[in-house]
Amino acid sequence: MAKVLVLHGPNLNLLGKREKQVYGQTSLTEINRRLISMGREWGLDVECFQSNIEGELINQIHGAESRFDYIIFNPGAYTHYSYALRDAIASVDVPVIEVHLSNIHAREAFRHTSVTAPVCRGQIVGFGPLSYELALSAVRQWSQT
Repeated sequence: MAKVLVLHGPNLNLLGKREKQVYGQTSLTEINRRLISMGREWGLDVECFQSNIEGELINQIHGAESRFDYIIFNPGAYTHYSYALRDAIASVDVPVIEVHLSNIHAREAFRHTSVTAPVCRGQIVGFGPLSYELALSAVRQWSQT
């Protein structure tokens, strides 16, 4: 059974409360429950972790190499400037899919650049909570090959 770490970056703990016009009304708890349930149905072991602290996210990425087969990661605002997270992703031999609820390429100019995407296996943006589910679907396909 493939093991999947879902990482949520800063402010995602406020989903369902903050900027609903951008991020929707679905809470992080609801997203996590759905991913865990889908994972169970698909034979994937899904574990979720959220932090507003960059170093904690880096520690999770470093620790994933011996524990997880895949990472689904929404770095939040760190996407646009955290070279430390970029380097952490590049330093492990675990495929990472970057996800975002909103389409970062259609928002403010400073959000158009992802410093983490170039070291990820792929990026899924703009589909709300479905972005995470699409990433999990990709993991399902990869784990069966």
